[in-house]
Amino acid sequence: MASPGRQRAARGEIERLPSGSLRVRVYAGIDPATGKRRYLQETVPAGDGAEQAAEAARTRLLRQVDKQRNPTSQERPGRRRGELTVAAVARLAGVSAPTVSKVLNGRSGVALETRRRVEAALREHGYRRPGNLVQGAHLEVVFYGVQSKMAIDILHGVEMVAGAHALAVSFTDILHQASQGRVWATELLARRPVGVIAVHLGLSAEQHTLLATSGIPVVSLDPNGEPEQPIPSVGATNWSGGFAATRHLLGLGHRRIAVVGGPADRLCARARLEGARAAMSAAGTPLDERILRIGRWFAFEDGLTYGGELLRLPDRPTAVLCGNDLQALGVYEAARQAGLRIPHDLSVVGFDDIAYSRWCGPPLTTVRQPLVDMAAAAAELALALAAGQTPTHTRVELATTLIVRDSTAPPAGG
Repeated sequence: MASPGRQRAARGEIERLPSGSLRVRVYAGIDPATGKRRYLQETVPAGDGAEQAAEAARTRLLRQVDKQRNPTSQERPGRRRGELTVAAVARLAGVSAPTVSKVLNGRSGVALETRRRVEAALREHGYRRPGNLVQGAHLEVVFYGVQSKMAIDILHGVEMVAGAHALAVSFTDILHQASQGRVWATELLARRPVGVIAVHLGLSAEQHTLLATSGIPVVSLDPNGEPEQPIPSVGATNWSGGFAATRHLLGLGHRRIAVVGGPADRLCARARLEGARAAMSAAGTPLDERILRIGRWFAFEDGLTYGGELLRLPDRPTAVLCGNDLQALGVYEAARQAGLRIPHDLSVVGFDDIAYSRWCGPPLTTVRQPLVDMAAAAAELALALAAGQTPTHTRVELATTLIVRDSTAPPAGG
């Protein structure tokens, strides 16, 4: 490999980045819709054998370009007879073909009302892009607000799968984009990822149409609710986790068990609460609605505020079951302020098993949610869809596990 800089090969180039990684780029022709040059790219991490890996990647990308330019009649991708064309969509929407191309490629310069009219035509007439368009060599993870530890676990799980397929991973925080008045689905089209993993997020009909018509598969990871659009999803056995956590407290002898649940609009929060209800009903001690609190954000502040309320009651609970670990840590602080000891005066259970649950004092009993495995499953599903495969299941749930630590004990005097 030459000194840092760019090394040109027959029809591809290898560039050494400041980090030491090698970026391989192969020219793939002109995009007929935009008139711009297209490239296939792949990044090889720095390390032993990086130069050989980069040369292998260049050869592989060159073959991919050759296959796209010279497909056999059996393999030739493209539009089948009778399928809707960009020109036909333009006529239906009463706009020009370049305007439709701008909408499909997430480009600016289209009035909001015109964009909506084009999107409606795409949706109503079932437009699908031909399969001969070059996509970026990456999977994109879309968050609605990045929660540091959970986001890291999710990105790690996606990268495990993406890396095995020589793909990069990128992410978008649409909460940040929305605060700036940006439209995430439109911007994503311009990057043309192989697939999208939407975390804790529902898609509107318009967003789903934009991605579906552009041939970009979407998989929902731990969706907020039942998806309105036909989107495959991956989640955890939240009901079973809530049931197991409550049964653990019941087994210790607790009967006055309070619940600080997650937001009512989150599917996982409702499932955890219903699991707790079922366990208590099965034990003959139905949940006392007077010691049920529903949090707003799955946040530390929920546990602190509602935990404080519950612990000031004349007949306070002996245990608190929380919708997630952050809420449980808030209850820890509420107990400290009330002069109560965990678990001697109060047992606390969380959900998720974030790293902080092992570091707090005492270590938190919680329900482990396999976030890394869930993210990996979502990535595998997205790649299968991108390859044109039909999933055998549109909803995948991975098992949760109760992790018993030192925050739970029999009630005092019990």
